[in-house]
Amino acid sequence: MKQRLLAWLVPRLVYLVHKLMAFSVRWEFVGTRYTPGQAPYILSFWHARILMMPYAYKGWNGSMLISEHRDGAFIADAVQLMGINSSRGSSTRGGARAFLEMIRLARKGHPLGITPDGPKGPREVVQPGTVQLSKKSGMPLRAVCYATKRHWRAKSWDRFYIPKPFTKGVFVISEAVYADLDDDALNLEKFQAAMDETQRRADSYFDSDSQDSGADDSAS
Repeated sequence: MKQRLLAWLVPRLVYLVHKLMAFSVRWEFVGTRYTPGQAPYILSFWHARILMMPYAYKGWNGSMLISEHRDGAFIADAVQLMGINSSRGSSTRGGARAFLEMIRLARKGHPLGITPDGPKGPREVVQPGTVQLSKKSGMPLRAVCYATKRHWRAKSWDRFYIPKPFTKGVFVISEAVYADLDDDALNLEKFQAAMDETQRRADSYFDSDSQDSGADDSAS
């Protein structure tokens, strides 16, 4: 009974927090903001920064890879409430099945979403599966990271990032990064560099109230 209550309650609480931050934070965008009909790519973001991704990807017709662990079930149900589909699996459970499902979706023209350090880390380290997904799908990766001027960090393995309400926020979206078919080590370096630089730009965006010259003023 308790588990069923948690399974129902937690995703809805996450959804409510998401909605609060979506409407109370003044968001800006740096880089090419997602629009429906855009050429598909792999949306890549750290596990700690999943909370607000559905806000930046309204109308997205892709699928996010989410683990089959219990916390993954909470996340999958929460993002479904936000209009995002998911494929369930990870490196430790159901991964092969989910990988094949995502390749099938990619071949039908759907974009993909992945946390390259999930589901259990190491934190902010790109795993080889991200490279394989890019190679097999033929899609480039775009690193995406959000940050806010004020926020909390949880004491979880990923130091989960929670924006504080009524502050300023930014989404930084990288240029497309393509996988080399013959050099996986180089691909890992390129993907890690893209993730690190995108996070650096997001986390430093509000330092001394400096603004990135690529900001898109269309934010809500």
